[in-house]
This record gives sequence, C-alpha cells and structure tokens, in this order.
Amino acid sequence: MKYSLTNRLTHYVCGSIFALVAVAVAAVPAESPALPAYQVDLKQTSVSGLSSGAFMATQFHVAFSSILVGAGVIAGGPFYCAGSFPAASFLENAMTVCMNPVAGIAPDASALLERAKAFAQRGEIDHLENLRKSKIYLFSGRADATVTTKVVDQAAAFYRLAGVPAENIRYVRDVNAGHSIITSNTLNTECPLTVAPYINDCHFMQSQDILRYIYGELNPPSTQLTGKLLRFNQKKYMRSFLHAYLSSMSDEGYVYVPKSCETETCKVHIAFHGCEQGARKIGYLFYGTTGYNEIADSNHLIVLYPQAESTTGFFPPYNPKGCWDFWGYSSTSLFVPDFYSKNATQMSAVRAMLEQLAKPRK
Repeated sequence: MKYSLTNRLTHYVCGSIFALVAVAVAAVPAESPALPAYQVDLKQTSVSGLSSGAFMATQFHVAFSSILVGAGVIAGGPFYCAGSFPAASFLENAMTVCMNPVAGIAPDASALLERAKAFAQRGEIDHLENLRKSKIYLFSGRADATVTTKVVDQAAAFYRLAGVPAENIRYVRDVNAGHSIITSNTLNTECPLTVAPYINDCHFMQSQDILRYIYGELNPPSTQLTGKLLRFNQKKYMRSFLHAYLSSMSDEGYVYVPKSCETETCKVHIAFHGCEQGARKIGYLFYGTTGYNEIADSNHLIVLYPQAESTTGFFPPYNPKGCWDFWGYSSTSLFVPDFYSKNATQMSAVRAMLEQLAKPRK
C-alpha cells in the first residue's frame, strides 16, 4: 500500500520520537564480547547471500567495490532494484518487480546502472570501474517462484553492463531448486521445495562452489574444524543509538575464525542470510551447517555472519520477516532512503566490522 505524504510524515515523526525514547534501552551495553582483530587483508574480501541477503550482497559489493573481489548472488536481483520504477514506492518495487514481476515488467539493468553511476559521482558508492576485476556467481533455481529467473537475469545484465568480463561471471540456472541456499545434506529440505529454513539438499555445497569461483583453486574442505565460531556485539558497529534502533540487526553476530588466522594473514568472506534465516529464527543452521566454515577452515578465510532480525509494530523499522534492507526500512529518511550507500545503517555497520577484523592483533 502506498502511503500518502501526510501518513508518511506522521509515521516518520512518530517513529523518530519513539526511537529517541528507545535510546535509553539501546544504551545498555550488550553482554556479548567484542569482535576480535585479526589483521586481515581487506583487499581480498568477498560477499554472498540468499534472497534479501543476495540483494544485500549485491549492494554491498557495488558500494564497496574497491575492497571486494567477488560476490555470490543466490536468488537476488540487480543493484538498487527497489528503485526500478519511481512511480511506485521502494517497498512496492521490492515486493513485486524485484521478486516475481508480472509479464512485461522487470528490473531494467541499464537504467539501474545509470543510477549507480550518479551515486558513484556523488561519492555514495565506490567507482564502478572497480567491478571489472570481480568474480560473480549467480544462481536461480528452476523451481524458485519467490525471486524468479527474470529478476536474477537482470543482476547478471547489470554486472555485464558495468564491465565485468563474461569469463568472470558464472550463472547457474539448471538446478531444479526452490528458494534456498543449496547443500549436500540429506537431512535438509528436498531440492525443489520452498519451505523454511530455506536450506535445500540438491547434492552440492553451494557456499563452497561460490568461494572456489571467487578465489580460484582452493584446498579441500576440512572434515574436522580446527577453528572457532565466535559471537560478538554487533551494536558496537552502529554510528549512533538511532542507527542501532533503526537497523533491525540483532545484538549479536557470528564469525568463524580458522586456527591459521590467529597467526597468519587471512581473507574475509561475508555471508548474508536470507529472510527468516537469522539466528534468532533458525539458530545455528545458516552459520553452522551451510558449508562455509569447512572450506574456510582449510583456506585461511574468516567468515563473517552479520545478523538481521524481525521487527514489527506501528513504529519503524518494519521488518517482520527479518530481511536485510534493500528498500529503505532502516533509513533515517523515508523520502530519500540511502539503503544502497556506503553510509547506510546496515552497510556502514558491516563495513565497520571489517575494519575491526583488519586491525593489528593484540
């Protein structure tokens, strides 16, 4: 439903007042520990995600392309997809054009690239020329009716138009998978289905395929993990109490650190879960069973698992399914949302986590 100007103003003002009241609660220190420093090589960072996490992965990759070497996009669309049709609201675009658009309507990669060029000129995102060196893995399941292939097609088109060479793009469209991240675990959901927790057995480990494509030849995954899975305080990386309130991010995030990374220089991969896949909803299933940790363990790779969670009620942010923000719910302005930019609430928080991982070891 499209808000009138008056309703939007009322919603925003009331939400802002409520957010200020919430400052006292947000100011209480979280009990979770700080994210450690490992002196990682930021210039070798990569990202991947499913669904809303895939949209987040794309916008994070484009916004911070100067330090990212690749992206894995599982059932996600092009950068700034929610801005596809200005006559509709960002939410309306996100729920229709960016998911299962009607016949004849889809995101327009060329128009979205022009918007990205304007954002880059204003310094809101990194220069698009950086994308040309990236490795891009895209996936659309044949049985996925949630984010359809025509949407993922435009993500592929966006990267091609941005100058990514054809040999640097791998687009998988021949697996009869539902809306999910793929594993080879027979205990997971059957491949063609789309049901929670959106982790399906299609007889291969998609996370590991993504990392092999981005980084090239890797050592085989560890059969017994040597590293440690740490929880850490995410709120520490918000720029203000208001941003912490609007973020719809959990108090805690997770990071997997191979033993080798305690003494050696490692890379970082950011894995964004999909809607209804945060730890508050499904526990360890995304950050513990989707295969990232095993291949990271044997290849000097830290895996960062930021966490979003559900928020509901009359006041913003309104994020009932715990999705990552690719339409503007976490922005401080309803009229000019900045969800796609380097300074956006969630984007800047995850970037600050990377900066912490890059600090010298103590």
